[in-house]
Amino acid sequence: MAAKEKKGGLKEYFKGVRTEMKKVVWPTKKELTSYAIMVIFACAVFAAGFWVLDTIFAAGLNALLSI
Repeated sequence: MAAKEKKGGLKEYFKGVRTEMKKVVWPTKKELTSYAIMVIFACAVFAAGFWVLDTIFAAGLNALLSI
């Protein structure tokens, strides 16, 4: 089999990128703000959860090792 021929070049690639970017449906400012708040809230909840688990495991390990 013959090697694949290179179709297009750098110019064609960026032309395709530009075409695809025109198809993107960008969020409104209100949606973006809402999504950002949700992400920050989720990060805070997970951080608090991991802190609680870490505290519990550390207390358990200290109790186990100080026998």
